[in-house]
Parts: sequence; structure tokens; C-alpha cells
Amino acid sequence: MLKEMCRQLLLLLLTCALCCAATAAPPRYATVVPERPLSLPADLGAHPEFRTEWWYATGWLTTPDGKPLGFQVTFFRSATGHDAADPSRFAPKQLVIAHAALSDPAIGRLQHDQKAGREGFGIAFAKTGNTDVKLDDWTFRRLPGGQYEARVEAREFTLAITLSPTQAPMLQGENGISHKGPKPAQASYYYSEPHLKVTGSVTRGGKPVAVTGSAWLDHEWSTSYLDPDATGWDWLGANLDDGSALMAFRIRDRKGAVLWSHAGLRDASGKITNFPPEQVRFTTLRSWRSPHTDAVYPVATQVQAGPLTWQLTPLQDDQELDSRQSTGAVYWEGAVRISRDGKPAGRGYLELTGYVKPLKL
Repeated sequence: MLKEMCRQLLLLLLTCALCCAATAAPPRYATVVPERPLSLPADLGAHPEFRTEWWYATGWLTTPDGKPLGFQVTFFRSATGHDAADPSRFAPKQLVIAHAALSDPAIGRLQHDQKAGREGFGIAFAKTGNTDVKLDDWTFRRLPGGQYEARVEAREFTLAITLSPTQAPMLQGENGISHKGPKPAQASYYYSEPHLKVTGSVTRGGKPVAVTGSAWLDHEWSTSYLDPDATGWDWLGANLDDGSALMAFRIRDRKGAVLWSHAGLRDASGKITNFPPEQVRFTTLRSWRSPHTDAVYPVATQVQAGPLTWQLTPLQDDQELDSRQSTGAVYWEGAVRISRDGKPAGRGYLELTGYVKPLKL
């Protein structure tokens, strides 16, 4: 009798929980609005009231013997939709996800790793007020002097670097509001820090090697990012040799047509020129078929913004990152050389998403 009463009570509690979950109001997240422009340094930290956020550092490194390496360190924060009023310390309100990768032509494939965890207990967090993100022993934080410090102990390498600003942050779009489609809600808060000076070390096989280089940092957050018909995007962040900085992207639909595009160019004097969708074009120069997923990526690309044109050539073709164990996506993200009129013009990173399957944030 006692066992049957316990069983009935358990069923009742489970039924009540399911009913509460079914009738609970959907979570309400903040949205990007012109009345609330991006503001620095106040917005350097996390924004848990928005659905999605990331800190994304990419760059080129050089070893003492002149060997080039590409690197990527990305931390994501994602709100789960769990009841914000739940007082439990175990409540899974935020997820922290991290990716790290190293491109080395001598190896010919991307070395990469990934982590994911629930925020809490000092193990994983994305703090407000200043850049300070952590997932286990992977960290990315802004120091009191304004430098960024990244440390990642991946399966095949350890990356320990300091990124020092040499230029002011670049507010993307309209004073930091970057439109991703024609609807007002399809937007993000977005700023970049181009031309970061990098020092530190890369350790592989227990042997640390000193590295120097330059990097690009993106910090972006939003709630409604992609159009429902969007399948993915192509994005470029480039540190140009004359001191200017170029960001360009296009968002594609399932048929490969362009839903939205934009480019921002800041010259060495600090003047920003924004190019609307009709003035931005990505043209494939050469494709690469992945032996891992059979996806075809436009790894060599021409980017046009108004009257200006740049050509992108990959450091190596195989820079595909499989993050199905964390974000569920497979994408190509790699170091590229920039040229204009056949002459070297800079270095950057190209990101190609949605080529394996439609991307979902």
C-alpha cells in the first residue's frame, strides 16, 4: 500500500510539473532598439537579458622561425529559457560554450577543441560589466590596463596569449547596432577591436613556442538574429596593412540567394564608411570540398564594397570546424590573406556557416 501511494504521489508531482511547464509563459528577452545605443566601456561584459552572445578572437601568429599560424578562440553565452525566478543554484539559466582552433599549413588540417557547460559554481561564467568569461580551465578576460588575456588548454595545443589594443573599438553598423535583415528586430549590438597586438606562446607536444602577431576581436549580442529563411552567413574581419579595418558579411537563404549584406570600412584616420546591401558582394573564386562532411565551401573569395574590391586566399583549405558536440554546427573558419590588384593588402579571418546544414542559433 505504501509503495502504491508513493507511486501515485510521484505521478501526481510529475503531472503537475509537466502542466506547469506547458502553461508557463515563454521567456521574454531584451531586443535591440535604437533608443538604447551601444555604450563602451559599459557594454564590455555579458548581457544575460539577451538570448545569444559571443566574444570571438581570431588572428595570425608568427613563430620565431617565421612560420605562420592562424588561431581562433570563441566564447558563447546562451540563455536557456529556464525560469529566471528559479532561486536554485543548480538552475540551468545560462550555457557557456567555447571553441578554439589552430591553423598550421605544416599539419594541413585544423586542430580544434570545444567545451560546453552550465553557468554556475565558478566553473563556467560570463560576467557583466567587463569582459570575463570562463569555462573550466579556458578563460578570456580583459585586464585593468585594457589588454585581453586568453588561455586555452585544448587536446592538441595550449594557447596562452595577450591581446593589446592599438586602436579604438570599431562600432559596427549604426553606432553599434548591426542590422541582419530588413525587419527592425533582426539586429545585434556589435563592436570590434581590430589590429590587436598579440604576444604569448603556443604549446604542442609539451614544447612551448613564443609567438607574436595581430588579432581581431568581435563582441556581439542579440535576441532575434537571423531571418527564418536564413541558412547561414559568410563573414570577414580583416586587419589591412595600411592600418584600416574591414568587416563584411552576407546572409544566405536555402537557395543560396542573399537575404542581407553589409560592410564597414574604417580607415587609418578613424573614418568609417558603411556600405548598404546593394553595394556589397561576395564572389566565389575557388571552392573546396571537405573530405570530412562533403560540404563545399567558397574558401577563395572576392569581396566588393562599393568601388573597392579585395581577394581572399586561405592559409590552408582544410579549416573546417566540427562543433556538433557543443553548438551543433559544422562550419569553415579560417585564416585568409587579403590582396588588392595582385598586391598583399592584409590578413584576416573568413567564417562560412550553413554549408553542411542550415544554421540555428
